[in-house]
Amino acid sequence: MPDTHLQLHPVARLFDAHGNWLQAWLGRRLGCRELASDLAQDTFVKVLRAGTDAASLQEPRAYLVTIARRLLANHYRRHSLEQAWLEALRGLPEARAPSEEERWVVLETLHLLDEVLDALPARVRRTFLLSQLEGMTYPGIAERSGVSVRTVKRDMASAFVHCLKVLG
Repeated sequence: MPDTHLQLHPVARLFDAHGNWLQAWLGRRLGCRELASDLAQDTFVKVLRAGTDAASLQEPRAYLVTIARRLLANHYRRHSLEQAWLEALRGLPEARAPSEEERWVVLETLHLLDEVLDALPARVRRTFLLSQLEGMTYPGIAERSGVSVRTVKRDMASAFVHCLKVLG
């Protein structure tokens, strides 16, 4: 009878070899087995979607940890966004507080915006946030960032084009 392990997809073999280890690694950082399991699964989905040649990885655990760390950072950033939003809601009078459905819509919108902005290069994202959230002028952003006003304008145009493409 043939060895079915040899017939598995390389990512499935990677999962068999390192899935439990990665879940334990994430569990130690998160303190939650269920969330660790979800993020471990997401890590392998990313490997699969990236088309990585899993069979040729020299340091598979290092590769998996790199992806898992990014997912952890995204998780913590999303959690922080949610907590900030919920904290802002606690400050509203009850009559002005949004319904559960409105809360969900706002949280989903915040998550989408976070993903859209995360896809921008760091300088473009920082320029966009300084302009749109902090209300800074282009000359002020240029001075603070050590770039020209023309660069700020180009970065803002790039950010707006990206947002329009993604959000449509």
